[in-house]
Amino acid sequence: MIYLDNNATTQMDPAVREAMLPYLGELYGNPSSTHRFGQESRQALEKSRHQVAGLLGCDVRELIFTSGGTESDNAAIHGLLAVRAAGGARKVIVTSSVEHSAVRTPVQALAKSGYTVVEIGVDGRGALDLERLSGVLAERGAEVALVSIMWANNETGVLFDVARIGAICREHAVPLHVDGVQAVGKIGFALRDLPIDVFSVSAHKFHGPKGVGALYVRRGARWQPWIRGGPQERDRRGGTENVAGIVGMGVAAELAGRALANGGEWERVAGLRDALERGILERIPDSHVNGDPAKRLANTTNIGFAGLEAEAILLLLSEQDVCASAGAACSSGSLEPSHVLRAMALPDRVAHGAVRFSLSRRTSEADVRGALEVLPGVIERLRATLPV
Repeated sequence: MIYLDNNATTQMDPAVREAMLPYLGELYGNPSSTHRFGQESRQALEKSRHQVAGLLGCDVRELIFTSGGTESDNAAIHGLLAVRAAGGARKVIVTSSVEHSAVRTPVQALAKSGYTVVEIGVDGRGALDLERLSGVLAERGAEVALVSIMWANNETGVLFDVARIGAICREHAVPLHVDGVQAVGKIGFALRDLPIDVFSVSAHKFHGPKGVGALYVRRGARWQPWIRGGPQERDRRGGTENVAGIVGMGVAAELAGRALANGGEWERVAGLRDALERGILERIPDSHVNGDPAKRLANTTNIGFAGLEAEAILLLLSEQDVCASAGAACSSGSLEPSHVLRAMALPDRVAHGAVRFSLSRRTSEADVRGALEVLPGVIERLRATLPV
């Protein structure tokens, strides 16, 4: 199998799996229990918190473990609204037109309950309109409860300038939530040095387990817990922690940090992506790169095969054991171009045939060669039988 859908999920690293196994078996103590058995789990949990904080460049006391990116995004938004929108003074939420459904859907729901949502658009390459963002905050800053914007787009890999976005938000005293799910483990940064108030993380995007993530809340940021129950996570997220998952996330974070420190690893991935992209453009007529070719993740390319439907391409690729995606895994099965490509105003004949190829640290040259052996024949077959 050739797996090129790593923005949907990554293969768990064997070291992560091995670290988790004891906590799925004999080390089953509740980390909130005061006895020695429970405290063994507590110590493992706190070790993982240090590992994740090391990758993110923040203080361990600023991290809350969650069930994943979707919970972290929802908790960030609702937690900021709980303090910022109290009394109805601030009922405006600012976001972008290309957000993941983990932000887009809760924000749309809030729009139906009395909030005003302002979407900041992107250009044809997927770059955020920073002038528009600055203008909205200058005009309506006193009404804005929060800004929620992703760092790296899950479909195109395009990177937003979160440092500049954060500076604009600080200028107008508006808190910033960043969905960092696709950025973590792929680019180096330190949250302590960035003007970000709340930040979302998901472990399975960097070779960790599914069902576990984290929420960074900058010390001093005004935010309230979203899930309430017991005193876990310093009273900031009720519910017994997923110890095995958190242990796995910690190991995955440590491995991701080592790979980032060794700059050659992600340079290798970028080289493989470029070879794949170049091979496609050279071998397949009327194929187009969607998104900024420079300001993007090292692992992602989104290619539009003009005149075709992405689902047909993906079906034939899957039959030959090549895994790719039409965009967000959460939206697979739709025959319509994604909201991301619509926001970029791509022509329909290109947007309908857009396929995302996303690599990882585990992708090999053989994977790229294999994909390039299969893909031209798939496109040729479809164009011969299903002309649009």
